Amino acid sequence: MEHRLLEYFIAVGEDLHFTKAAERLGITQPTLSHQIRLLEQELGTSLIQRIGKKNYLTQAGAILLEHARRVVYEVEQAKLEIGQITGVQRGQLRIGCSGNHLLEDKLISFHRQYPGIELTVLELATEETRAGLLANQLDLGVVFLPLQDEQIVSRPLFDEALVLVVSSQHAYAELPEVTLEQVAQLPLVLFPPKFYVRQLLDTACADQGIEIRPVMELSTMESQVQMVIHHVGGTVLPGSYARTLTSTNRRGGITVVPLAQPVPHKNVGLVYRRSTFMDPTLQAFIDHLTEDHEGAVQGSILAPKR
Repeated sequence: MEHRLLEYFIAVGEDLHFTKAAERLGITQPTLSHQIRLLEQELGTSLIQRIGKKNYLTQAGAILLEHARRVVYEVEQAKLEIGQITGVQRGQLRIGCSGNHLLEDKLISFHRQYPGIELTVLELATEETRAGLLANQLDLGVVFLPLQDEQIVSRPLFDEALVLVVSSQHAYAELPEVTLEQVAQLPLVLFPPKFYVRQLLDTACADQGIEIRPVMELSTMESQVQMVIHHVGGTVLPGSYARTLTSTNRRGGITVVPLAQPVPHKNVGLVYRRSTFMDPTLQAFIDHLTEDHEGAVQGSILAPKR
């Protein structure tokens, strides 16, 4: 069975759409369909079943997809190990991240130190990053912990705390900190309930018997900040993101106010597949991420259960 056929089948099995899979592979749809038929002939069974307008994996297809992913992953790992023996280093890293603001400073400093290494950073939910690691589509991730999977290694980086963002003209802007009870008295512009930041805030308020009812729900931090600037209300955001707005003067007219204890927070960590071969490029990036963060406590959070 050719390695190429397995890669084709994985693409079809993940997309369940021949045209999309063909575009991803850079081949034509008829060519891809022919290759899958060859694979089915070799195995003597159907792998993809079409019902109505949708494609589905057969039982045999589901089994093959699981094993094909393992085979392709192991071949890639072997290439990396052989590459190190011959002095070849990988020049690209694929990273899943629960909010790009969590990595901005580290990406800048890493690029300055290793300008020849290409970084692809995708903003993904934690579960999407986990799936990407297991499917060999990502090399590592920066996510909100815990991530429970025996195949994944987790290394804590820092704590991400929530903060209040208000107009600089608001009375709260003069306070050293505010309680959740004070926050609940404001007109608030927040994430919808499906977002992790909102869930964290709701849980912290519920623990203190506080109910919050936002005047507006928006799905991006940028749009929430715009509402603060235009005096619609205050918002509660990840601390690391809020600090980028003030430290770089990207936003005028807003003030970041810390929340009083107990502050809603969550741990951010580095994750990667346990069986991943640590080539020099990957190890260099991990070392760069962890050199300042091991045991540190800072602030930040984002998105639909990220």
